[in-house]
Amino acid sequence: MGTVPPLASAFQRREGLQEEVDRVRARHATVLTQVLSGGGGVGKSQLAAACAWQAHAEGVDVLVWVNAAETSQIVAAYAQAAARIAITDSDGQDAEVDATAFLDWLAITDRTWMVVLDDLTDIEGVGPWWPRPSTGDNGRVLATTRRRDALVSGAGRAVVEVGVYTEDEACAYLGERLAEAGGSHLLDDLTGDLIEALGRLPLALAHAAAYMINEDVSCTRYLALFTARTTRLDAVLPPGADTEGYGRRVTASLLLALDAAQQREPVGLANPAIRIAALLDPAGHPRELWDTDAVADYLTAHRTPLSTGAPASEPVRPEQARAALRLLHHYALLTSDSRGGDRSVRLHALTSRAAQETTLPADAFAAVRATAGALREIWPKQQYTALGLTAVLRANTDALTVHAGDLLWESDSHLLLFFAGSSLIDAGQFTTAVAHWHRLVADSKRMLGEDHPDTLTARANLGTSYQHAGRTAEAIDLLERVVADRRRVLGGDHPDTLTARANLAISYRRAGRTAEAIGIEEQVVADRRQAIGEDHPDTLTARANLASSYQRAGRTAEAIDLLEQVVADRRQALGDDHPDTLIIRANLAFFYQRAGRTTEAIDLLEQVVWDTERVLGGDHPVTLTARNNLATSYQQAGRNAEAIDLLEDVAADVERVLRGEHPDALAVRANLAASYQQAGRTAEAMRVEEQMVADSVRLFGSVHPDTLAARNNLATSYWRVGRTAEAISIEEQVVADRGRTLGDKHPATLIACANLGTFYWQSGRIAEAIELLEQVVVDTERVLGGDHLDTLTARTSLASSYQRAGRIAEAIELLEQVVVDTERVLGGDHPDTLTACNNLAVSYQGAGRITEAIDLLERVVAGAERVLGGDHPDTRMIAYTLRSYRMAQGLVGRTHACRSSGRQGLARGKRAGKRR
Repeated sequence: MGTVPPLASAFQRREGLQEEVDRVRARHATVLTQVLSGGGGVGKSQLAAACAWQAHAEGVDVLVWVNAAETSQIVAAYAQAAARIAITDSDGQDAEVDATAFLDWLAITDRTWMVVLDDLTDIEGVGPWWPRPSTGDNGRVLATTRRRDALVSGAGRAVVEVGVYTEDEACAYLGERLAEAGGSHLLDDLTGDLIEALGRLPLALAHAAAYMINEDVSCTRYLALFTARTTRLDAVLPPGADTEGYGRRVTASLLLALDAAQQREPVGLANPAIRIAALLDPAGHPRELWDTDAVADYLTAHRTPLSTGAPASEPVRPEQARAALRLLHHYALLTSDSRGGDRSVRLHALTSRAAQETTLPADAFAAVRATAGALREIWPKQQYTALGLTAVLRANTDALTVHAGDLLWESDSHLLLFFAGSSLIDAGQFTTAVAHWHRLVADSKRMLGEDHPDTLTARANLGTSYQHAGRTAEAIDLLERVVADRRRVLGGDHPDTLTARANLAISYRRAGRTAEAIGIEEQVVADRRQAIGEDHPDTLTARANLASSYQRAGRTAEAIDLLEQVVADRRQALGDDHPDTLIIRANLAFFYQRAGRTTEAIDLLEQVVWDTERVLGGDHPVTLTARNNLATSYQQAGRNAEAIDLLEDVAADVERVLRGEHPDALAVRANLAASYQQAGRTAEAMRVEEQMVADSVRLFGSVHPDTLAARNNLATSYWRVGRTAEAISIEEQVVADRGRTLGDKHPATLIACANLGTFYWQSGRIAEAIELLEQVVVDTERVLGGDHLDTLTARTSLASSYQRAGRIAEAIELLEQVVVDTERVLGGDHPDTLTACNNLAVSYQGAGRITEAIDLLERVVAGAERVLGGDHPDTRMIAYTLRSYRMAQGLVGRTHACRSSGRQGLARGKRAGKRR
């Protein structure tokens, strides 16, 4: 009874689904009612037809195929079956009586039978007409439906979810279908891309294959037609391509259940709800989006009033929005499954496209605005708390941008794009951030104009992205133009202009143009004070930035004085527990560490770690940074075991919270490698550094500053274990890359040159070392000044080369001046001053001036014990050298390796505790 559809050309048996159907059937000893549930076009009817034809082939006695969209059709089909079988209790006078007789017969017969209810829609009305269980296993009921609500699985019915083809099934279908028509030549390199663009939907693949065969169009050409923004679905999946007899357009099939859903509670919300879902990522969006005010307001304004529905003026509540979402799920128009996490709501790409194409232009703008507003509402204020959610929101923002086009710019909806761009920078995805802001600048210029404040902000953010991506020259060029334009458009005293100048100063500082940075920042501080006051948060930030530039310029005492005042002012203005106060206290501790005030740095950082964990939580980036900096202070104090334990914990936490590919995670691993190195665990240090180089190259590119720093650190480790040739090879390339990207006179380039010079004299290439280091000393003195720490380090390395070349008098003369300058700049007890004195003592000993060497070392040992403690590795090393000199008095000409000068000269290339 009824017409069983023929199997489509190139029919795919879909083994996974068939096995699931068979498994469910095997679990039932009596009559089995199976429901194949899924959205439009997934092939439910074809799967049911395959089961029906198999039953027919196996000799089933009664096979009834019912087009079950309406209950009356089911009753009529049952009545016809009763007449056909000639059931005694049916007389052809009353269809319902005859249908009941048929169901009674099914329950008692020993004949084999199968009833297929295809496209079951009114599950509520069909309740009395489900075939009833019998005592035998001779019967089977199979239903197909788009419905997925609880009624589908009630009364012992077993539900089998039918989805799209697997990738293999889709490839097999398209290949076989084209081959049958002599169209195998239409397959090409983009076949896989076409299959994915069609969402592996069986109905769409069938129509696409027919179109390709009819028009002799390849996969590549068809894909271009399909993805063109101006092409509608009905043009590329036309009704005329319905060679398999589906009987309706693809668009209509995908949205077939929408009218029914519109009439269910909450009445009138299905249509506006699917318009929002259609603008989002087919891979999924968070269910929380449906709790937002933006969605509720949109559904309220666009609810379709029906005679049985609520008044249009009644506000839609979040629970009703959720109910509308579940309604669309029940009718298989989308999938809402809490197991999907942040992608719990999914809409097939073709259903999305069909919904968009059937949305009136007047409704499209409101839907776009509501969707953008909803995404902004659920965007996490602290990205680190929800990295996965933020990534999903960015993907949905990208989807909305594609679907909405210029509609995003017809209100403030485009501000969502600023959220997405900022989150890319926070996530450390700098290359992607550059591309995002570049597009945003172009669109903002086109839609808002060159001088619009949002355009200027987008350009400023592009400049920041350039800076983070290591494209310093481009960053400076763009930010200089942003400053000029903001001055012209907004005025020199406008807050946005001051912010642009502050950002430019940071770029100058990172480019090694510290004096220019200081000049700008001093003026920004003065302007902020005049405009908004001394204690305004923006003024405090400007003063903190100025302190950082002072510290970078070697003006450490001024930097500390300024930052201590900023800390006091922030405490008074914001309180001890405000995040900005905690951050600036951590920065002050970093300055103490750089100034050699290690004990003060540790005391302050231990308190900051305690406070940040209490106020912000252990996983907050500020807490992780404070713990990282505390570990580096432990390392500086010689408490290496504590440093390693803490850094290993921080590395694991950063990996978990920020994910291992974030720049902050790489910084922690760099510090961990340095601690391993200091502890003599060289092999472990090199393993970490080798992996860091590989990760940095993959994430940032081969010439990003972080990549070059990682390569420099690896070269240092190779040098320390005697792999000097490899160290030189790496460092020569670092020098070349830094010179090309940053400039020959950039401080980072000069540091690399100084390290390379040290490698040269270690490998016996003394003349090259001296030539290179003499130039480095000249350049650092000119660029940074004679008192800068990098200048003092370069002069120390040059002195070591002189000593190695036998030019002892020149080495001593140079080192004596380094000691005087270091003591004047840093103080007599600074670790760098003690290191300089130690290096000078070594040179005295090499020149036979053993008494002067011993006298100097005695002072150094006393200072090291006072500053570093008697158990610090440097203290023990210097004390050992002093003992050996005392024992060797009179042994003129005996020399010792100048360990400290090499260590100090190379340590400048390491990434110290990351400053926030």
